[in-house]
Amino acid sequence: MEGLAWEAILAAGTFFFLGAISPGPSVMVVIRNTIVGGRSQGVACAIGHGIGFGIYAGSAVFGLIVLLENAPDAFLILQLIGVGLLTWYGYLMWNDEVNLDEKQDVDEGKIRRQGFIEGFSIAFFNPKIALFLVAVLAQVLEPGMGMGTKLAIGLLGMSIDMGWYLIVALALTGTGAVDWLRAKGVLIYRITAVALWLFAASVVVTLV
Repeated sequence: MEGLAWEAILAAGTFFFLGAISPGPSVMVVIRNTIVGGRSQGVACAIGHGIGFGIYAGSAVFGLIVLLENAPDAFLILQLIGVGLLTWYGYLMWNDEVNLDEKQDVDEGKIRRQGFIEGFSIAFFNPKIALFLVAVLAQVLEPGMGMGTKLAIGLLGMSIDMGWYLIVALALTGTGAVDWLRAKGVLIYRITAVALWLFAASVVVTLV
């Protein structure tokens, strides 16, 4: 049985970690879900994002580069979906109202589903994640690399991404940060909306 290529795995893990902690729309969506639904929704959003990222990581390891080379139209469609999604989330945040009533009855299952779907969507339809993974994996993958190494890199990407956003969600709810964010909710929502629109615009610029 072929051994694992630990040098490639560690290199990929370093890149995954640096990418996860970089500011961007993903952390904003996790923060937004934590503000709205507390720990349950924030954690569900983090899990959804990790799974979405994990699908990308696995796809990249096992053939995303081939897809980009041989089916550019499919990737263009993915980019356009990503632009639309970022624009729509920005619109929702700009016009949303922050509910400060923490005593209201909530459907835990519903808020978890909402958090999971938003987290998954912002990862899965983010074309820059695909480009990031292709750029990273092109540096660490080698011809003939074993299946075990490829699986390890894909799972590591998902674990690091999910773990980081779980830390974000849990750290916020473990302190008075959520109360402070709720108090500044409208301002934070609108800053986030502008950031999402700028991110969407940066994707459009790469297409023209």
